[in-house]
Amino acid sequence: MPPTSEKPPLRPIVCYVTDRKSLGSKNAVFEVSARIRMAVDAGVDWVQLREKDLSSRDLLALAREAVEHSTRKTQPLDARVIVNDRLDVALAAGAGGVHLGSTSLKPRDVVSWCRGGNAAQDFLVGVSCHQLEEAREAEGAGASYIFFGPVFDTPSKRAFGQPQGVVGLAEVCSAVGIPVIAIGGVDEGNAAECLRAGAAGIAGIRTFQAPKAKEALAAKIERLRRPH
Repeated sequence: MPPTSEKPPLRPIVCYVTDRKSLGSKNAVFEVSARIRMAVDAGVDWVQLREKDLSSRDLLALAREAVEHSTRKTQPLDARVIVNDRLDVALAAGAGGVHLGSTSLKPRDVVSWCRGGNAAQDFLVGVSCHQLEEAREAEGAGASYIFFGPVFDTPSKRAFGQPQGVVGLAEVCSAVGIPVIAIGGVDEGNAAECLRAGAAGIAGIRTFQAPKAKEALAAKIERLRRPH
């Protein structure tokens, strides 16, 4: 039996993490923008812009376009746009949060600055964690949520060590009181394991960039949300 937590999510968060380089397109910025629009229309809850090597100008333009599309009045629910690492870009674009990695600003400093009246009250500060102690430190710093992984093997996360597995995920979910988003090799075949382990949601790159049509992606998102 897979490990379980006593904190099952009411509605799992589904987050598309962008990676234009993996699309293999000559016009990669345009292509990832199109993928963001499709993901929002298909029903993702969050879009994390993980385009670390884009210029500030191009990243800001991409973030603004994503925010504008995600908050259209024709959308049944607004999707939250989160910018990886660049707090300045996130605020300038009117994004819903910033996500911090190991080389980013310290979470405690970012949280303190944002909560000091410099960002909206619901502005999220997320942190990537790869160990239990890091998750506890992020919660202590006031982080809104954490990404924990890699849970399963995936090429984009091999630099962060061996997969933590569902057991490691369940341990973190039980140890902290903030939402834990599972990342790293999460797909339709194992997402339910992550949710049963206590994850508040799942995040990924390839699983959202593979479908070529909105309808196919929407069906996949619904399957990813099922905890069984």
